[in-house]
Amino acid sequence: MVSPTRSGESFLPSGEARICAETFGRATDPAVLLIGGAAASMDFWEDEFCEPIAAAGRYVIRYDLRDTGRSTNYPAGEPGYTGADLVTDALAVLDGLGVYGAHLVGLSLGGGIAQHLAVDHPDRVASLTLQSTSPAGPGGPDQPDLPPMEPRLAELFASESPGVAWSDRDAAIEAMVEGERIFAGSVPFDAERARRLAARVYDRTTDMAAMQTNHWILEGTGPLRDRLGAITAPALVLHGTDDPLLPFPHGEALAREIPGARLVAMPGMGHQYVPEPLWDLAIGEIVAHTVG
Repeated sequence: MVSPTRSGESFLPSGEARICAETFGRATDPAVLLIGGAAASMDFWEDEFCEPIAAAGRYVIRYDLRDTGRSTNYPAGEPGYTGADLVTDALAVLDGLGVYGAHLVGLSLGGGIAQHLAVDHPDRVASLTLQSTSPAGPGGPDQPDLPPMEPRLAELFASESPGVAWSDRDAAIEAMVEGERIFAGSVPFDAERARRLAARVYDRTTDMAAMQTNHWILEGTGPLRDRLGAITAPALVLHGTDDPLLPFPHGEALAREIPGARLVAMPGMGHQYVPEPLWDLAIGEIVAHTVG
């Protein structure tokens, strides 16, 4: 049964696309828009994570990015949209729910979307929370203050790995679990919880192959690092101390380059949605940052 404070799914228009969204809490409370990472449906913002934020007096909104969950999908390898469209989709979700300004919580790719919204649409952004993201991507020789991903990940990405039969439910679930494990930090990895979540994701997703492919080959939205100083929204940076993809200095750089931003280290967290042992810390910080 749907919780009394939970809306159930709705489909909101964004150009030719339909974006699947769900809310927790009262529409009269300050809105918190959760913007997820690449190849991740809104299910990764787990119910038990959203509910205490709503109980603290927030109108929590989560949604499926294009090519995830039940939002519009495109053939695998042929995304019919760009990174800029993902930015527009976030505004379309707010418009469809009758929300003008919102507190944004963006993770990884979602953090990049949130940064673009804060720079280009500052009147729509009440505050900014950036988790597991970066001012300029994975880093490298041209950005010496932003260390590259850990060698084990670089080797993995460079290797020729056999394809996953995404239409095979059991194989797809196991592949998602192992994918989460690779990016986890030193906080103990809860494989059974990850498996339950992966099963939910699989059962809600229209096209698993598209979800696992298309975000990685999108045309980007262009460099943003030199514009971060223009952000006026109050900013909070949550970054894992054990992030193997975007090591901790990426979070430090964001906090340094966004005026007035505050950095909170997430002990032992990798490049991942907040693991359950750190929920109290993350939820407490988000609630305190989104007053009004």
